[in-house]
Amino acid sequence: MRKICAVLFVTAIIFVAIIFMLPEPEGFPILEYHQVTDEQLDPVYEVYNVPPKEFSAQLDFLQSEGYTTITLQDFMRAVHGKATLPEKPIVLTFDDGYADNYTTMLPILEAHKMTAVVYVITNEVGKKNYMSLDQLKDMQQRGIEIGSHTSDHLALTSLDAETQFGQIHYSKRFLEWSGLSTIYSLSYPNGAFNDEIIEILKREQYLTAVTGDAGLNTLETNPYKLYRVHIRKPRFGLTEFKFRLFKAKFFAKLRNLF
Repeated sequence: MRKICAVLFVTAIIFVAIIFMLPEPEGFPILEYHQVTDEQLDPVYEVYNVPPKEFSAQLDFLQSEGYTTITLQDFMRAVHGKATLPEKPIVLTFDDGYADNYTTMLPILEAHKMTAVVYVITNEVGKKNYMSLDQLKDMQQRGIEIGSHTSDHLALTSLDAETQFGQIHYSKRFLEWSGLSTIYSLSYPNGAFNDEIIEILKREQYLTAVTGDAGLNTLETNPYKLYRVHIRKPRFGLTEFKFRLFKAKFFAKLRNLF
């Protein structure tokens, strides 16, 4: 058993070394955030929170590395030849629609002259700890793309076809009928999707959707299967953030290998 374990360990080391030696992959990362607050949160949610000081440091680092933030509408304009992406694009996304995205995250983002995409659980709009419609409208007017995170944040693959349609259709319509500009993007709750769900998105005139699968994106990436890496609450400062960026590159290399 020890010999088998030793062989497996050495094999794994060799495999990782091969991945490291592969050429740098093409494409840009999409980062997945949730909350940005100094408030004390329930331990279940705290792991999804990046404190403001840490978030600001991450943006400083991205700027020092030459990244320029874009929205997914910018991405689709480039896909269709209507625009050109910057040299090092990156997309910052925020899931759920928490109130601190407006009160805390947005001022930090604007101080760095950056933009983002915010995905909203529409049945939570206006409730405690979530943004109001007025805040969402103001955020959109200030250059933030607003997208759908469905009506109730249910894993779409666990639902019947009629309920899948309702979660996708009514969340988009609610935001648009409430006075926001057209909603073009969706974030799959829990990263769960399949081909049938993608067909619903196309029929409902969504243009993009983000997953929970790490990797990098190019103009050839399926716009309904965009790769995204989760940014958790950092325990080791920027070192952990840099590792998350590396994770996107690592999985891109892995896909290129196979």
